[in-house]
Amino acid sequence: MLIHQKDQLEAIAATLWALKQPILLQEFIKPENGKISDIRIFVIGGKIIGAVRRSAAPGEFRSNVHRGGTPGIIDLSKREQNLALKAVSAVGLDIAGVDWLETSKGPVLLEINATPGFQGFESATGIDVAKAIISFAQDMM
Repeated sequence: MLIHQKDQLEAIAATLWALKQPILLQEFIKPENGKISDIRIFVIGGKIIGAVRRSAAPGEFRSNVHRGGTPGIIDLSKREQNLALKAVSAVGLDIAGVDWLETSKGPVLLEINATPGFQGFESATGIDVAKAIISFAQDMM
């Protein structure tokens, strides 16, 4: 949910607390170029298998493909690759989607997703993520 005012936050928090639901807050970072997009980096077994830029659908503040976002394949710099791998290593995951925003100050980490969706990633990159995960699991045996 995107919250614009304190009274909205109070009402939503009260409802979630009454339902005994956890609350996670994240600052909304306004896009510098006016276009809402983020980067999704897919990591399996300590290796980056690919990265896409996801652009939000008109009127949407999230760039997730299942919400109408459009993915496009991108290349990462060595620095960006290292940052993504360090982020995944820091949380101890073997399979992860690393999401960040590009800003004038550099990448801002949004989340490290332990159960990342990959349908949009696959359509943009042509990479069979399920096959890569199965291959990684077999190599671990």
